[in-house]
Amino acid sequence: MRFWIILTGIIIVMTTSRSQAQTTTPQPQTGTRNDLEPSRIQWAGRVMGVSSEKKGESTGEQFSASQALGRPSKVPEMGESPCAWAPFYADGTSDEWILLGFDKPMYARQIIIAENVNPGAVVRVIVTDDKSTEHVVYEASGTQPRTDPLLRIFPKEPDYRCSRIKVVINGAALKGMNQIDAIGISEETTPIAVGINLSRETPKEIQKENLGKTVNSAGQEVAPVISPDGRTLYFTRNFNKANIGAADRQDVWYSTRQSAANTNQGDWSEAVNIGPPINNAGDNAISGMAPDGRTAYLINVYRPDGGMSFGISKSIRTNAGWSQPVECRIANNYNLHEKNQLEFCVSPDGRAIILAVQRKDTRGNRDLYVSLQKPDNSWTEPVSLGNVINTAEFESSPFLAADSRTLYFTSAGHAGYGNGDIFVSRRLDESWGNWSEPENLGPSINTDEWDGYFTIPASGDYAYLSSRAGSLGEDDIFRLKLYPAIKPDPVAIISGQVLDSKSKKPVASEVISEVFGDSTDLSTVDYNPETGGFTMILPTQKVYTLKAKKEGYFTTTEVLDLSKDKRFRDIRRTLLLVKIEPGQKITMREVLFQQSQYELEPGANTELDQVVAMLEKYPTMELLVEGHTDNQGEWDLNMKLSEDRVRVVKEYLMAKGVDETRIQTKAWGPSKPVASNTNEEKRKLNRRVEFTILKL
Repeated sequence: MRFWIILTGIIIVMTTSRSQAQTTTPQPQTGTRNDLEPSRIQWAGRVMGVSSEKKGESTGEQFSASQALGRPSKVPEMGESPCAWAPFYADGTSDEWILLGFDKPMYARQIIIAENVNPGAVVRVIVTDDKSTEHVVYEASGTQPRTDPLLRIFPKEPDYRCSRIKVVINGAALKGMNQIDAIGISEETTPIAVGINLSRETPKEIQKENLGKTVNSAGQEVAPVISPDGRTLYFTRNFNKANIGAADRQDVWYSTRQSAANTNQGDWSEAVNIGPPINNAGDNAISGMAPDGRTAYLINVYRPDGGMSFGISKSIRTNAGWSQPVECRIANNYNLHEKNQLEFCVSPDGRAIILAVQRKDTRGNRDLYVSLQKPDNSWTEPVSLGNVINTAEFESSPFLAADSRTLYFTSAGHAGYGNGDIFVSRRLDESWGNWSEPENLGPSINTDEWDGYFTIPASGDYAYLSSRAGSLGEDDIFRLKLYPAIKPDPVAIISGQVLDSKSKKPVASEVISEVFGDSTDLSTVDYNPETGGFTMILPTQKVYTLKAKKEGYFTTTEVLDLSKDKRFRDIRRTLLLVKIEPGQKITMREVLFQQSQYELEPGANTELDQVVAMLEKYPTMELLVEGHTDNQGEWDLNMKLSEDRVRVVKEYLMAKGVDETRIQTKAWGPSKPVASNTNEEKRKLNRRVEFTILKL
């Protein structure tokens, strides 16, 4: 079942001589091999000509000849599709044709023509070789209706390479529309079947668990959004007398998980209406939740007069409750769909919104677009995710996983099982236009109806979705355990507080993470003591620096090594900010040294540059630089080593323009340990440098 929030001519082709025709009959599907191995079959890649094309919507490529390119979009299922070529007239004429080219001419020992509507209308197939000579490889005296959508032609051993194929159909012979979904060639003689592009190792059975009566009702529960920590489930409820506007208006409800271990679907609390200002007399829905669980992204713009209009809003939860939703202003944002249908998701870092809308450059009903946040907190004009994702049918219900690269969405334009299936695709680089071929999640998840609203917590263990099968009435919320092939990449949730190093009281500040050694790849969140701790999501298998910044305090930095983590982690950190005032001591955790060495380890310059910036900001400031070692080796050698270490630090600061008179040094050797020296990890903490503010 679908669910949305609702608002207010003939090409001339040159030909050459014709060779002796060769004909075959269609082959049965028994014993066929699947086409999912790309090297086994080449699908047509260029349109060379067409007799006519059915008109679709005012924008897009519905029913055009280009829809016969590439892998089948409808077959092996049958039925009308805007993702397949159709002639202009519904009942066709006796001489409709399409001419497609192949990127790499090859010996065509097998030709496959996918007819998704009225299979059997093909009356002639002509191959043009790489020397522009035509060969008739199939000719029928009349139409031959089939139940199999695939016409397979096996020419006699060809001594020429196929460059393009012309398919002629008699559309007048079979009542109703005729369509061709794809045309392919192969050097294999074993009949090739056309299959759905399933994810690897798709299980035959997946158990969907109904979340039970505390979440679901006899009404309709749809569009679930799970918080990144997996502990709060937001969803839209309809046909419920407790809704604020009316029983048949959609309200946002939520339920919280009662136990830390997400092992029992009955662990969810009784659902609660989230109330105003998020819910009002109109239709309301949450479509995204920030990692901190306190920033909700909402369907519609909440107008001052209490009405609603097309767009996206944001509300923040404080100690006083949810704030009045404010518009996320997206440049040149519009929707050509007659019902202004809109679905979207927000990336985990909050810097991108993926929208399902219909625009002037849409290929079909709706496509997926991305809008990026600008420095002034407004959003760029939406840009298409590209033709690998988008089709001439609708794409909807996007969800971007916590790894920021695994995208789940619903589409009726990729081969599937019903009126809209859930697919997964992965972002292949840092752009938003390069995606892997979408994979169908399989018949245990997808049904013969519309399926969508996939949502996954950061742990990546379970997915939540809406379904009517097995429900308590209308649609219900279910969950299922994810199998490895469709899981997102592992991430870590980093959460905590920022405290004053002396008073241990919370300090409102900015928390920044960046990939170690790459200051361009960073993520920023605000820590506000009023709303609680900071939370951010970071992909594992990388090393990060974590910083807290606040005016009047020295920026604190910690290294977060996730390079060996291949599973989800939940990490808490308390960041201590040192106030810039006389007498304060700053321990430089990242100004570290190898044992018995005084060369700075990689990354030390990051914190030392912060010291330089502080000295530039306070031109009369003077510092004492103190050096420490662990207890390994002889005392005198350690004293000399600590002297060398503070000398190296002082020379670094002077090289950056700091006057020598502003820096005093002191070497302590191993006399002031901060750890026990019992193992290398603890000894590493003793090999440190400390700065004390002598004068401000």
